Amino acid sequence: MKIKHLAIIAVVALVATACGNKKVEQPQEPVQEQTTNLSDKYAEYTLTTDISHLSDNEREMLRLLFEAADIMDGLFWKENYGDKEELMARIGDNADLCKLATIAYGPWDGLDGNKPFVEGIGPKPAGAQFYPADMTEEEWNAFDDPNKTSQYTMIVRDENGALKCVWYHDYFAEQIKKAASLLDDASELAGDEEFAEYLRLRAKALRTDDYLESDMQWMDVRNNNVDLVIGPIENYTDARYGIKASHEAFILIKDQEWTKQLARYAAFVPELQKQLPVPEEYKKEVPGSDVDLAAYDVVYYAGDCNANSKTIAINLPNDERVQLQRGTRKLQLKNAMQAKFDKILAPISEVLMTPESMEHIKFDAFFANVMFHETAHGMGIKNTITGKGTVREALGNQYNALEEAKADVLGLYLVTKLAEMGEYTNTTMEDNYTTFMAGIFRSVRFGAASAHGKANMLTFNYFQNEGAFVRTEDGRYAIDFDKMKVAVEKLAGDILKHQGDGDYEVTKAWMGEMSVIKPELQADLDRVNEAGIPVDIYYNMGPDVLLK
Repeated sequence: MKIKHLAIIAVVALVATACGNKKVEQPQEPVQEQTTNLSDKYAEYTLTTDISHLSDNEREMLRLLFEAADIMDGLFWKENYGDKEELMARIGDNADLCKLATIAYGPWDGLDGNKPFVEGIGPKPAGAQFYPADMTEEEWNAFDDPNKTSQYTMIVRDENGALKCVWYHDYFAEQIKKAASLLDDASELAGDEEFAEYLRLRAKALRTDDYLESDMQWMDVRNNNVDLVIGPIENYTDARYGIKASHEAFILIKDQEWTKQLARYAAFVPELQKQLPVPEEYKKEVPGSDVDLAAYDVVYYAGDCNANSKTIAINLPNDERVQLQRGTRKLQLKNAMQAKFDKILAPISEVLMTPESMEHIKFDAFFANVMFHETAHGMGIKNTITGKGTVREALGNQYNALEEAKADVLGLYLVTKLAEMGEYTNTTMEDNYTTFMAGIFRSVRFGAASAHGKANMLTFNYFQNEGAFVRTEDGRYAIDFDKMKVAVEKLAGDILKHQGDGDYEVTKAWMGEMSVIKPELQADLDRVNEAGIPVDIYYNMGPDVLLK
């Protein structure tokens, strides 16, 4: 989404060596013995790319970035589960569970509703490790500290048992000190001055938990060969309140040629905002026009972004202040997309789409859908029109799933509009709609517990109600293109209104009704599982892979 100061070894080697042989307590709750490997739902893929164009300094910088990312990995283990070594000792010699725990960063299967897979482990706490496990709602509501709703504080108990806030840079002081020092050292080796300044400011941000200045600087990183996303960023792991950010890191190598092809779409964002299918008050905000659409090969994931399902595109910063002033950078992870298309989406399509639909399943359409998904994140409205604060604050733990659904469907709306304007000609709308539908089947397998899973089920059920697709008697799907276009525009409008209104209870009820996997769909997904198609990817990656 590893706190050693040595070079990182490849994930495959980590899986082979992580389990311990310590004697552990007898399990409290027996679990059913598995007849197949749980970890088989992940397909292995090696992350690498051509770095022959990098300077010697940039290559040396990469080693420091790998080490800093490795620290983020260790911090996420603590946030998501706690003591990694204790868990691995508990698992013992079970190689399958050891591998799955390494992928899941804990004993809960994120692609199966966070179901525990280790004996004696109970349900995953909704607030992970960000809050005391025994904290009640009454305690939380009575806790009078303005820092409690910061993204960057841990909630712990003091010596008297009362709640208190501890800033991340204090709670993880030793690890943060080391990571920040590594970024400072890396800045001396960066070949691009904007990126070097970002590394210096990001080091400062890690030490202070104030990320605005470094986020603003990151918006100016445009001429780089190497890029880094690092720090506490996404709020998905905090399923209790959707507040606390989890640590993660991406290390990226820029694809200069693909980036040039994408750059021209950024100029259309302000005009597309005006064309959103909602009344004026829901699109009155003007998103920053300084949008960066770029293509990268990702060479390392660490922490939150590496847990369970893997990210294939990045839309950051999340800070609404940056988005309104500057926009966002939208980074497409080309090699990760290709891996998921080849190993998962295309095989699923063979099982669930009609033969006639298969001619429209194309990687370029998949790439475009993901690209405009990330573009859509920066559009719409960031502050409610009802005086309830930001959309994120008003919708709380419903925000992430609704925002992902918005990006999915609004992205498809954007590519449709650009095609109508004659600006997008890489694929046909039939390609994009059909590949989008296959993409729903891919993503919904992440499970209804994830924000992306809920988002996909909302979209699937809405489209089904609108007749946007038909299901044949043998369980295959085909798109009704005219109805799909109407449904896309209608759903985009509904989601944007929910965000603008900021009515938590109304949104929660709507999401609860629509974000369910119905028996018929589950039976079709079972056929995909029976075909042995993996649900997601795990990576063989690290300096031993890239810098050999």
